[in-house]
Amino acid sequence: MRILMFGWEFPPFNSGGLGVACLGITRALSARGAEITFVMPKTLDVKSPWARIIFADGKSVVTRSVNSILSPYLTTRSYAYARKRIGAEGGDTAMYGKDLMSEVMRYAAMGGEIAKEEEFDIIYAHDWLSFGAGIEAKRVSGKPFIAHVHATEFDRCGGPLGINREVYEIEKAGMEAADVVIAVSQLTKNIIVNNYGIPEGKVRVVHNGIDATTAPAGSNGLPRLRALKASGYSLVLFLGRVTLQKGPDYFIRAAQRVLERNPKVMFILSGSGDMDTHVMELTAQLGIADHVMFTGFLKGPESAEVYSAADLFVMPSVSEPFGITPLEAMRLGTPVLISKQSGVSEIVKHALKADFWDVDEMANQILAVVGFPGLRQTLSSNGCEEAETITWAEAAQKLDGIAHEFAHTQ
Repeated sequence: MRILMFGWEFPPFNSGGLGVACLGITRALSARGAEITFVMPKTLDVKSPWARIIFADGKSVVTRSVNSILSPYLTTRSYAYARKRIGAEGGDTAMYGKDLMSEVMRYAAMGGEIAKEEEFDIIYAHDWLSFGAGIEAKRVSGKPFIAHVHATEFDRCGGPLGINREVYEIEKAGMEAADVVIAVSQLTKNIIVNNYGIPEGKVRVVHNGIDATTAPAGSNGLPRLRALKASGYSLVLFLGRVTLQKGPDYFIRAAQRVLERNPKVMFILSGSGDMDTHVMELTAQLGIADHVMFTGFLKGPESAEVYSAADLFVMPSVSEPFGITPLEAMRLGTPVLISKQSGVSEIVKHALKADFWDVDEMANQILAVVGFPGLRQTLSSNGCEEAETITWAEAAQKLDGIAHEFAHTQ
């Protein structure tokens, strides 16, 4: 099976779970015998033993390597800011479209050109930023097209209010053009069917996974955290983008409830995003700034270390298509409390769960974990074992079956 795969990012140049998923999927599909050509929008110093990586700007990575400003969580405003910053630092802004939609359309057009030159059996595109490239590749080749939805505009906006209509229309067009749509959870499938009008039978659910290739690993560093634990503090962690979708404000409000009853808890907020200022101001307004640490964005060994140091990881997402971070925490033996409004809550059993808006219930569960070592140990050991069974190999088996099903219809 030869797969022409379009993605917006790939580790180590990734800003979140989408790049991790692309790595996990390509590695696991390659292990099943798939030959993958992975197309990225801009030239980066990216190499992979599991995929042949090419770039939709006509350049070779040998002759040009840049640290791209592109990420799957860009908005029109943040793209313009990043492009302006590159220019101020003496970088080459000409290599990027004048705005985000121009860049997406350029990538789409190049998808068609690349499809004319490559040999493949099926087209595969990840999320809205790559759907245009998938559509064009299908138009010029007539090959079947798989659209993999990792998040929708309704997730990114935390609901129907304030969605970007341009993004919505690209998502809808991609799913309509696709022969089959992959959703990362039943939650996401319901949004696709109800909000995009895609027939239910066209959408297949394939949950994400985790393995040694994509899980963070590191040593027990971060001496300040070790010192806090040695002085008797329990550590509760939020790690993710600081955006409306991820619910960091609910994390802070739950923290206030906890600290009213147990002042020996320190809350760690690791990440960055457009709610940074709001969340910091909220922390000050609630009078708990001395019990909240803002670490900024962490990845790789640093994220592994903060996971391992934490007594509990909390993911209070308003709308989470899947959520790989709880699996990362569970794999390292850290108990997790996750939003019921998340795809990962559909498949994990050894995790605490609460509605994202119910900060009192979240606080009660946090207090239970930090107050009862036996509960914490049970969640830790059972969660670690469970995370080992939720793998990219399992996801790839389903994806491989779907790819062969549609490739053989041509």
